Amino acid sequence: MNTAILNIKTDPDTKEQLKAFAAQVGLPVSALMNAQIKQMLRNGKVEFSTALEPTPYLKAIIKEAEADYATGRNIHGPFDSAEAMIADLEK
Repeated sequence: MNTAILNIKTDPDTKEQLKAFAAQVGLPVSALMNAQIKQMLRNGKVEFSTALEPTPYLKAIIKEAEADYATGRNIHGPFDSAEAMIADLEK
């Protein structure tokens, strides 16, 4: 693979935080940065976020499930055995 070196300047604390974050997601810093650069080039924009945001579809499903739970609808279990659970599912 043909590679080029890209040097950036940052403070030591930021570098250590980046190394720790990369380790959390299971990537070396270079792979993490390459993925980020490629995504920026592909999308033509830069996004900064550490939080996952549910899609509107998922938000609707969560809202429906919360309403079901509040009214006791579609709530099953706990079950004493796997057989009891399967029997309930087959109803």
